[in-house]
Amino acid sequence: MSDSNQTKLLLARIGEIALKGLNRGSFVRQLIRNIRYRINELGAFEIHEHSSRIWVRALSEDIDMNEVIDRVTDVFGIVSVSPVQELPLDYADLQAACLAYVSDILAENNKSYTFKLETRRVNKKFPLRSYDISAGLGEMLLEAFPERLTVDVHNPDLLVQVEIRESIYLYHRTISGLSGLPTGMSGKGILLLSGGIDSPVAGYMMASRGMQLDAVYFHTFPYTGPNALKKVEDLTRIIARYAGTIKFHLVDFTEAQLALVDACPENMLTVVMRRLMLLVSEKLARRQKAECLISGESLGQVASQTMEAIVATDAVTTMPVFRPLIGIDKNETIEIARRIGTYETSILPYEDCCTVFVSKHPKTHPSLLDVAIAEEKLDLETLANSVLDKIDTYPIKAYTN
Repeated sequence: MSDSNQTKLLLARIGEIALKGLNRGSFVRQLIRNIRYRINELGAFEIHEHSSRIWVRALSEDIDMNEVIDRVTDVFGIVSVSPVQELPLDYADLQAACLAYVSDILAENNKSYTFKLETRRVNKKFPLRSYDISAGLGEMLLEAFPERLTVDVHNPDLLVQVEIRESIYLYHRTISGLSGLPTGMSGKGILLLSGGIDSPVAGYMMASRGMQLDAVYFHTFPYTGPNALKKVEDLTRIIARYAGTIKFHLVDFTEAQLALVDACPENMLTVVMRRLMLLVSEKLARRQKAECLISGESLGQVASQTMEAIVATDAVTTMPVFRPLIGIDKNETIEIARRIGTYETSILPYEDCCTVFVSKHPKTHPSLLDVAIAEEKLDLETLANSVLDKIDTYPIKAYTN
């Protein structure tokens, strides 16, 4: 049986939001707004919270509930989703519905199933106890399908679940969500986005903690071409599936980059370039009312990501720089990238400015004195301000709504 064709109602479970105190309501409201935004183009829905569950009801028959499920499970704050049948508070109706429900499941193929029936009676006014309901329905199913069903209470193939609340809800599928906190509840950050594997994962991880994202990309045309830009836009679109619409800031960085190449010692070019990127991003963040910067750097991953290099880079800004991958092994990052769908795009062979202009032999342990000497011929503040006048900003959405 395809549940999405049988029901137009989803039960969505929340996780750590349920543990919030006096501000719990604001988290729930933001979560509902995020769900509504993701599914709004699919049709009309009624969405509300009750008893620490989010209920999503489609209001027309032509809505593709499989697509609704896919989008709702990609909303941060949702732990899991189940398509459910809603029934009146009547045991006879429950028996008939349960019999038809399991019959539809068995009709999908000819295999036999082990099964368990589990009841949760939240509404204590319902006259039958949970154990009696499970035992009665289980016995009914065994009698109806003796050749196809056997009981296994420990590891069943089919777990039929009944919840008795203000109505009776019947379901057997539970689809995992992303958990986390609703995007928009933890401030706003500017993600320094490259075409690599790490920075999209860093953005995803911060969005999972409720942060709203803007993205900034430093483009050095013609040294990096249109394919490199499209790659980064595509990565942003994938992240937007989880984080919602992302304001994308495209920086024309060519003149500034060439100025750095002319003025900086080659072994300090990468550190000074990153300092300029942070300075531009900080100024952009203040314009956009963002509170932090986000980077995909991981300690010791490459020569330019030593502790000294990171300290020297951060010294240019007073804004916090979040690095959620700082202690994560590269293989773990790749695993996350594969799971969220960014990996295959990230490995496309289009270089960004960080790879085109990278130092062949970067200084791995630069001091602030090294930085001062490297920037003697530069006015980084003036250079950053000139770059700010060369930013094209536009939204990138995962969906068309």
